[in-house]
Amino acid sequence: MSDPVLLEIDSAAGIATMTLNRPEVRNSISIALLEAMMEALTRLSADESVRIMILTGAGESFCAGADLAEVRGDRATIEKLLMRLSRVMRTIHRLPIPTIAQVRGAAIGGGFGLMLVPDFAIAHPEARIGYPPLETGLCPAVMAPWLVSRIGGARARAMLLRGGAISGEEAQQLGIVTQVVDKADLDATAHGLATELARGGTSAMSHMKRFLNELDATQDDELLDHAAQVSAEVVASEETRQRLQAMYGSG
Repeated sequence: MSDPVLLEIDSAAGIATMTLNRPEVRNSISIALLEAMMEALTRLSADESVRIMILTGAGESFCAGADLAEVRGDRATIEKLLMRLSRVMRTIHRLPIPTIAQVRGAAIGGGFGLMLVPDFAIAHPEARIGYPPLETGLCPAVMAPWLVSRIGGARARAMLLRGGAISGEEAQQLGIVTQVVDKADLDATAHGLATELARGGTSAMSHMKRFLNELDATQDDELLDHAAQVSAEVVASEETRQRLQAMYGSG
């Protein structure tokens, strides 16, 4: 079995690339994948040569959301999944180095959360970004503080309550995506930005990031934990289980 997360470090360039590596299931989020991400983030944080991190996905999707097998698990499994997702998101956001999400294909549900927390997000026009359909009955509370921080309360409220996905172009117009390029140019654009950022002063970058984080609610661990718990409560509810069954069957 291949590793669920790959971490490549180019010490000479100062660039680390973390790749979600479950392309056969569109890099869906499992507890094992999240634990592997935390291990990779710990390794990355200990490497003083790393000045920039790129987060991407193997294959044709960045991340298509949570693994349905675990979403349909018992309440303890659901809470474990969502709390680990929340911890991974805040760990990425609080890294003292600039971070870039390189988004190919789908960034849905938890995948949308993972693309929200880096400092930059680069996608292509046809990318699908956002949440599962409203009909699933899922509650994206775990992502809400990050989306509010990114695009403001009114626009986040409309998107969160409506559900569904938007294109990469629409996401750029809302301020969710910082840059849209042709799909064939994603790798070159992300690495070009990473190379540019790596020339910056390490101390200046880390101080700037810490100050920017202090300006919003994403430093409030109690709020972020509560958001994960709200999402878990809804996912575990009988109504949501019935809706998921109707949409995706029992497999």
